[in-house]
Amino acid sequence: MPHHPPSRRLIVCADDLGIGPETSRGIIELARDNKITATVLLVNTPTAEDAVVQWKRANAVCDLGWHPCLTLDSPILPAAQVPSLVDGDGRFWGLGAFIKRWAFGKLRANEIAAEWRAQLRRFRDLVGADPVIVNAHQHVAVFRPAGQILMDLLATLPNRPYVRRVREAAGTLRRIPGARLKRVFLSTLANRNNRDLDRNGFPGNDVLAGIANHGDVHHPSFYTRWLERTRGRVIELMVHPGYRDETLLGRDCVPGDGGLERRDRELDLISQPIFADSVRRAGFRLTCPNELFGSGMREHADAA
Repeated sequence: MPHHPPSRRLIVCADDLGIGPETSRGIIELARDNKITATVLLVNTPTAEDAVVQWKRANAVCDLGWHPCLTLDSPILPAAQVPSLVDGDGRFWGLGAFIKRWAFGKLRANEIAAEWRAQLRRFRDLVGADPVIVNAHQHVAVFRPAGQILMDLLATLPNRPYVRRVREAAGTLRRIPGARLKRVFLSTLANRNNRDLDRNGFPGNDVLAGIANHGDVHHPSFYTRWLERTRGRVIELMVHPGYRDETLLGRDCVPGDGGLERRDRELDLISQPIFADSVRRAGFRLTCPNELFGSGMREHADAA
């Protein structure tokens, strides 16, 4: 019986490279072992520079991109230049406060644009190249005008990068339990931004898989049910792996909320042989984002 190669493309993107040393170590190990196909760098963290050094040493076959941030640590620019984006200590507002300020129109578009320009410059300084994949930390680009600002900035690059679309089909929302309210909210809010990205020729995914609450990842079939039940030709699976990283406490999570345990659990799930088996059974080929817009398609080293 003839063998037909997988026709569906799966991008496995590990968010938050640079957020903390043990998180970065876990992501880089997965990249080196061809378990993921992309990761995105937070450039405004204390360990961003060291993460890039370790990344370059690993020489992984994996795309490295930028994770624009408005809700973690401090801005690249002096706080006085972006006062609507920071609290009294000069740090970005957390996500909850960010959403409240967005809802009441207290975030200034010119400050978002200036900070993201500074972050993009920082990415280029650290990496020595433009990002080939971009997605915003905690999906803040779905909150207008942030998405438009980011798209306008990326349109100035010589080559337009792959940009994550936050979208799910109604069928996927029904078939896959967990964080449904959050997933509906984000997909609905992102609709206009997704259309703008499509219309302006930015490569991207048909569907985003993997949005979940911390406790959802402890289900034994967490990844396999996403892979088996998600429809589409190009799927991005968003993952948050890493070793237990105490530096995240008070920054990305708090004791008892499951944030540290989630990353360790996702690292373990992706590392297991069953993950690669699930990818194949679902008819996917692991794909780097730059394969979707480069001069020719190359098969990822882990695909077979």
